[in-house]
Amino acid sequence: MPTPTKGPRLGGGPAHERLMLANLAAALFEHKRITTTVTKAKRLKPYAERLVTFAKRGDLASRRRVLGLISDKGVVHELFTDIAGAVANRDGGYTRITKIGNRKGDNAPMAVIELVLEPVSPKQAVVAEATAAAAKAAPAAEEEVVETEAAEAETAETEEAPAAEAEAAETEEAPAAEDKK
Repeated sequence: MPTPTKGPRLGGGPAHERLMLANLAAALFEHKRITTTVTKAKRLKPYAERLVTFAKRGDLASRRRVLGLISDKGVVHELFTDIAGAVANRDGGYTRITKIGNRKGDNAPMAVIELVLEPVSPKQAVVAEATAAAAKAAPAAEEEVVETEAAEAETAETEEAPAAEAEAAETEEAPAAEDKK
């Protein structure tokens, strides 16, 4: 969780800031990208990512928490169905801030904040796939090792059994041969 800011807030008091962040987040989820000042974008990023994390959870309690912050049910529905499904494999970093220069009227630094809906990079996808395959193969390899050890033990026992029977037969024949003499 980000550390709270000290000093003046965006546009006035804390209640106004909460409402402003909720409206910015609703616009972000509705349009997937918005243009705002750099300061507002930086304040919106952790707020929006936390809401996306709640949406990924997907349970009723999470939906009610998000509805307590964003009043538009349509936006919340889109967040929980579309956006949460698109970022399901992502472990964070659901938003991206790109600075675009200064505003013409008052020279305020502007930025575009957008949702990162692309799949995780191909390299990370390959690594995740390889670890999943290795985890799947590991139990199978352990079963094969156990099976081969059991098969080797059985073959050793069957090889030892005829040899032991032959030795027993020789020892039985030897006294019988001695009795005949």
